[in-house]
Amino acid sequence: MEKRIGVVAVIVEDKESVDQVNKLFSTYGEIIVGRMGIPYKEKQLSVISIIVDGTTDDIGGLTGKLGRLRGVTVKSALTQK
Repeated sequence: MEKRIGVVAVIVEDKESVDQVNKLFSTYGEIIVGRMGIPYKEKQLSVISIIVDGTTDDIGGLTGKLGRLRGVTVKSALTQK
């Protein structure tokens, strides 16, 4: 399958989901090129951006599992090639 490069934005509003988010990042570590996370204390949430390089199936697997977690919002943008 063809690989694509993209960015995944993750907003974590429920602190109880943080461990599950990090476990998923470890599980999908082979497609993660870089990660930046910022705790936004005033709003009681965290914003994480992930640079990914993988198949659409792998990227979709990660974003789908993240999106099913309580208090987690996910959006992604991928290259066309």
